[in-house]
This record gives sequence, structure tokens and C-alpha cells, in this order.
Amino acid sequence: MQKGIQRHNWPVYVLLALGCIIMVFPFLWSVLTSFKTLNESLKVPPTFLPVSWQFSSYTDVVTAYPFLMFFINTFGMIIIRLAITLLISAMAAYAFARIPFFGRGMLFLLCLIPMMVPSQIFIYPQYMLAVKLKITNSVLGLALPGIASTFGIFMLRQHFMTIPDSLEEAAILDGCGRGRIFINIMLPLSKTPLVSLGIFTALFAYKDLMWPLICNTKIEAMTLSSGLAYLQGQYTTKYPQLMAGSVIAMLPMILLFIVLQRQFVGGIATAGLK
Repeated sequence: MQKGIQRHNWPVYVLLALGCIIMVFPFLWSVLTSFKTLNESLKVPPTFLPVSWQFSSYTDVVTAYPFLMFFINTFGMIIIRLAITLLISAMAAYAFARIPFFGRGMLFLLCLIPMMVPSQIFIYPQYMLAVKLKITNSVLGLALPGIASTFGIFMLRQHFMTIPDSLEEAAILDGCGRGRIFINIMLPLSKTPLVSLGIFTALFAYKDLMWPLICNTKIEAMTLSSGLAYLQGQYTTKYPQLMAGSVIAMLPMILLFIVLQRQFVGGIATAGLK
């Protein structure tokens, strides 16, 4: 019977395989184009594999642009966002999930409103705030919009709601306060969703393009995503160098997901149980 069911599922596997090919093809095209010459990358009809493998695009893009500063700015922004976002999201989610107070539901609904509108609406007030704080062209200015995450509050709240009330009640009977319950009980039981939220936060910060272009105007203060925009010329673009820079920028996040994929999937599954 199981073999018969598997035979009937072959259309599903075909569709999944086609979807996988469609998703992976742009990445493969970027990698292969980075090894082509400029004339070969502009050839019509295009060729999939390079005729002669060229590695000069990687050396050219690293020497022509301050990629080391791009990495330093990017990871500095990610570290600041991770530290503040995880702390704020965990405390707010615990309050919304476990502490009863007047207007809790309405306040939580207000916190979800930013998820329902385009993020571009907040660009102008965020920029004016950064200008008044004099943190433009700095790592702190890059981290400003991501220090509070509505998505993180929502995801962690769903996880805290799955923890049995008996654990918290037993801790209260033993004389624990809210702070000690949060630190000694809730946080140790939330390692997987916290890691998952950290991956999401790092990914969103890593690929953020619009805010770094608006907040920072000096090339030394750019992140990887905004620095890659300089590789695209106004009239002509050296596509092998652009693809080489893109491949260099993608590698850290790919390695991060490979290392933490179990926590990533586990956090999403846990958040969706309630």
C-alpha cells in the first residue's frame, strides 16, 4: 500500500523538483557568470557555462572596493541588532504571553500594526531621528531601525504560550519573582526560537539595502548590500565583477544557515504550535 501511495505522489515530487530548480538557477547563474569574461557575459544568446574559467573578477572586485570595511560595518550592525532585538523581543513577548494586565490585547494589536504596512513608510521618520541623534554614516545609525522587531515579539510570544503554566506557578510558590522566572526558566526553555529569531534578524539586516543607502553616504560606511550597488554602473556594468561581489556577499549567510539549519527549522515549527 505504501508503494502504491508513493507512486501516486510522483506529480508532487516533479513539482517540487521544478520549484527547486527555479529557486537554485539564479544562484548558479551568478556563480558561473562570475567566472566569465565581460564579452562572454554580454553574449547573445547567453552561454550557461564559461568557455574559459576566469578568476580575475574576484581579485579585481576585492582590490577596487573596501570589502573589508563592508564586512566590518555589516557584522557590526548585525551584532548590535541581535543584542538589542533579542532582549527587547524576549521581554515584550513574555509580558504579552504570561503577565495579565489591563489592555494587553489592544497593546499587542498595536505592536502588530507595523507588520501590516510597508516598511518604506518609516524611512523618513527614521532618517530624521538619525540626523537629530547625529548617527548618520555610522554603524549605530545602520542598526537603528532594527533594534525592535514586531515579528520577534510575535514569534516568541507564541512560544511562551506553549510553556505549561505549572512551571511558572511552581516557581512563584518557591518565591521567584517575574525577573527570575524570565531569566532562569523562560529563557533556557526558549533557546531554539531565540536562535531562530537571531537567524532571521541577521538575515534581514544582512540583506537590507534601502536604509544603508539613505543613512550612509560615504563608501567607507557602506554595508555589503549597499556596497554592491556601486558595482552597477550608470551606463555600463561589469557583470562578472558584480556577480563575484554578490557571491562573496552571499557566502556568510549560506554558511550560517548550513550550521544552524536545525535550530532555524525547529524555531519555526515551535512558534507555529500554539
